[in-house]
Amino acid sequence: MLGDITIGQYFPGNSLLHKMDARMKIVLMLIMMVTVFICNNYFSLALSAVITLALVLVSKIKPKVILKGIKPLLFIILFTTVLNLFYGTGEPIAKFWIFKITAQGLNNALFMSSRIILLVIIGLMLTYTTTPTALTDAIESLLKPLKIFKADIHSLAMIMTIALRFIPILIEEVEKIMAAQKSRGADLESGGIIKRAKAIVPILIPLFVSSFRRANELADAMECRCYRGGDGRTKMKVMHLHLPDYLSLIFVLAYVGVIIASRFLMENVI
Repeated sequence: MLGDITIGQYFPGNSLLHKMDARMKIVLMLIMMVTVFICNNYFSLALSAVITLALVLVSKIKPKVILKGIKPLLFIILFTTVLNLFYGTGEPIAKFWIFKITAQGLNNALFMSSRIILLVIIGLMLTYTTTPTALTDAIESLLKPLKIFKADIHSLAMIMTIALRFIPILIEEVEKIMAAQKSRGADLESGGIIKRAKAIVPILIPLFVSSFRRANELADAMECRCYRGGDGRTKMKVMHLHLPDYLSLIFVLAYVGVIIASRFLMENVI
């Protein structure tokens, strides 16, 4: 299961999504994420699903990679779906003990599970098609207005990117520690919840030690390369917006307009 977590990974490619300016990519995907919550009818939900699917096709990322990224969140999706299934009013379609399933509950479950899946896919598209360096520069550029409050934007962007990049590294480290513990006869998979929770302790301690060691090594490497923060630093690759970026902005704004229009023109279903 840990090997299925691909958050923070970058998959090199030559697609239109890979070539887009990272700043525009972040803004457009945030807009798309917000738009997912605006959907309140089947037309807008289906349109959001189609646009997200088109995003995957444009990125040229293999569908199995996307499914691999969704797999770790499958329990959360199923739990949320079941929880919303019984959260509705109206005439019950089915009833079990004190629980009842209504048409509104079915709509709630469908919309909530679909929204989570679409949000995950959109978020994965951002990290899959954007290098850590481009992501850092984009976040720093977008957060520039915070300089009014004398915030250290460069350090904040660097921290966010390093934290995101460390996710797959720490997952790989956990797998190595678990393999080492199992080779020494540790039982990490059998027993109840309490027993499994206790079995995690021998994993967490070496994981924390390894994390601090990696952090120190990274700090030493940055210091050896004379890293002193963002003051006075120049960039090897300066970001520029091109025609495809503006066309993508127009397309996403048109998509948002259609979703908002459908919200007022069509009857609410949830």
